[in-house]
Amino acid sequence: MNIRIGMGYDVHKFGGEGPLSLAGVKVPFDQGFIAHSDGDVAIHALCDAMLGALAMGDIGQHFPDNASEFENIDSRILLRHVNDLIIKKGYAVSNCDLTIVAQAPKMAPHIVLMRETLAADLGVNVDQVSVKATTTEKLGFEGRKEGISVQAVVLLQGKLQQGESQQVNK
Repeated sequence: MNIRIGMGYDVHKFGGEGPLSLAGVKVPFDQGFIAHSDGDVAIHALCDAMLGALAMGDIGQHFPDNASEFENIDSRILLRHVNDLIIKKGYAVSNCDLTIVAQAPKMAPHIVLMRETLAADLGVNVDQVSVKATTTEKLGFEGRKEGISVQAVVLLQGKLQQGESQQVNK
């Protein structure tokens, strides 16, 4: 089996009206995100991790923020598209792990639905998707409640094509 690891990171500033879109879930909050799309930082970080694992660039290259067709788009559409891209390359998500960094709003009530939503969009079992949240003890832009950041890592698994062999570095 071939494996690839990718890491993604995204940040969005609060602004406008809520709710927030996070990991495909509408989280009640008095503000939304300032973004070209729906601003779902969790999905954006995950997409970057998936694309990075296969050296396919980042979401900005695939979905430019100056392209009108992506304005206010539901980021779940972007995630499903990225998932289709990795499947066409012969890979699938083995597991992913996301950490949401936010002082507010509280994430705990939404974590299970976030995991279920991401798993459904990726076509994997919910136990292959981890979503966690932490605060910064009121430090930094997240701690000042100016926005949210998300870190994501993903392990992609691919099958060797017939006749291929894994190369081992000596």
